[in-house]
Amino acid sequence: MTVLERRALPILQRVDAETVHRLALAAAKIHLLPRPGPISSTRLRTHVAGLDLPNPVGLAAGIDKSATAIAPLLQTGIGFLEAGAVTPLPQTGNPKPRLFRLVPDRALINRMGFNNDGARKAATRLSRRPKSGILGLNLGANRSSRDPADDFAKVLEMCGPFVDFATINVSSPNSAGIRDLQRPAALGHAIARVSEVRRSLPRPIPVFVKVSPDLDDAAIATISDIVLDTDVAGVIATNTTTNRSDVSDPLARKAGGLSGRPLFPRSTRVLAQFHSCLGNRRPLIGVGGIATAGDAYAKIRAGASAVQLYSALAFQGFSLIGSIVSGLDGLLKRDGFSNVSEAVGADSI
Repeated sequence: MTVLERRALPILQRVDAETVHRLALAAAKIHLLPRPGPISSTRLRTHVAGLDLPNPVGLAAGIDKSATAIAPLLQTGIGFLEAGAVTPLPQTGNPKPRLFRLVPDRALINRMGFNNDGARKAATRLSRRPKSGILGLNLGANRSSRDPADDFAKVLEMCGPFVDFATINVSSPNSAGIRDLQRPAALGHAIARVSEVRRSLPRPIPVFVKVSPDLDDAAIATISDIVLDTDVAGVIATNTTTNRSDVSDPLARKAGGLSGRPLFPRSTRVLAQFHSCLGNRRPLIGVGGIATAGDAYAKIRAGASAVQLYSALAFQGFSLIGSIVSGLDGLLKRDGFSNVSEAVGADSI
C-alpha cells in the first residue's frame, strides 16, 4: 500500500461509497493511482481466447462503467481491463444510496442498475483508447428494453470496433429480468444476436458470457452445453450474489448484489463446476472475492485462465494490483510452473 493510500483510505471509509468510487476514477485521471504499467514475466504472460495478456489479472466490469478512465487504468499493473456495463441509451440507474460497504465482512453490496452514459458516448471514448493494452466491454440492456438481446447487439455494433473482447451480461441481480436470460432459450437468443453482430465487425472479437454465482449444478451443465454449441469464447464466473448466508454486517439486509470476501467460496465453486463441464474447450475468467495473490492462484487452480478484481480495491487501494500480480508470479515459481497456463485447473486433476 502506498503512503497516499495508507493516509487516504481510513478517511475515505467514512465517505459514501459511490462518492469514493467516483473520486477513485478522478484520481486515476490525474495520475494519483499507482502506474507501474502492465506487470509481466515469462510465467505471467498468457494467451486467453486469442488475447495476449501480459499477466492474467484484470479489472472487472463496474469499475469504469462509462469508459472514462481507460488509459490510466490500463497502467495500474493489470493485464486487461473490462469497461461497462454499457447500455444503448444513457441510464441513471437505481435511486441512491445504492452502494454499501460491509467493513467487517470486507464486502460490498451494490444495486447500481447499469448507470452509464450510453453506447454513443462510450464508443467515442473507446475510439480514443491507447493502442496498447487489452480492453473489453461489458454489454448491458436498458431497463425499458423489450428485448435485452437486441440491446446487447446494439452496444456491440457501436462499440465493438474499438475493443478486444466483449461480455454478454446475463447475471446482474440489479436490473429486472437480466438473470432470466440465463435460461436456455433466452441465452441462446442473446448469443445468436450478439454473434450476428460480432461476425460483421472489422475483426471478430471473442465474446464471453458472465454468469451468476447462484446457479445450481443443472443450470451450470445446461449453460456449458449452450456455450459449447455456439461461438462463445468463454465464461466469466461470476457476477455478484443475492445470498447473504456468509455475512454478519447489519447492512447485509440491503437489496442488491453482494461482492467481496464472502463471495469467494461460492464463486470459486461455480468456477470449478464450469471447468468440470468445459474442461479445456473454453477458457474461464474467475471473479469474486479475490483479495490476495493466494486467492487469485486458487481461482486459477480451480480452472480460471485469468482473473478479475473489484471489491478488494475499495478496502486495500489500487496498489493491491501490483501485490497480487507479483505474488502470483512467486507462487507459480514456488510450485514449479514455468507458465500460468500450466496451473489452470491444477486442483481438478
